[in-house]
Amino acid sequence: QVQLVESGGGLVQPGGSLRLSCAASRSTFGINAMGWYRQAPGKEREWVATISTDETTYYADSVKGRFTMSGDNAKNTVDLQMNSLKPEDTAVYYCAAVRRTTYIVGKQSTYDYWGQGTQVTVSS
Repeated sequence: QVQLVESGGGLVQPGGSLRLSCAASRSTFGINAMGWYRQAPGKEREWVATISTDETTYYADSVKGRFTMSGDNAKNTVDLQMNSLKPEDTAVYYCAAVRRTTYIVGKQSTYDYWGQGTQVTVSS
């Protein structure tokens, strides 16, 4: 079992930046990918980004070029650097982890472990 804890959310003005972090409760050995999802009020949870064990990253079209995901295996953490934030980026952001070796990066049911989420609000 892996517990995931997100941090770094908050209120930021449009065009600003935030950096989210996700810390795993134990070594991520046996975890084959980690991802970020978000859920805006009244909307379904949507995939944002994923990083695999070989550090290949994948992004949703809506955040490509603005968000960057990175991982630190020594610290058992993954980060999401969010730049050029827009009001439509407002959501609760969730960290997730994949245990299975075969997975689809954007498929929610692929992810085995989830954090509790951190709120990101983009508003002037």
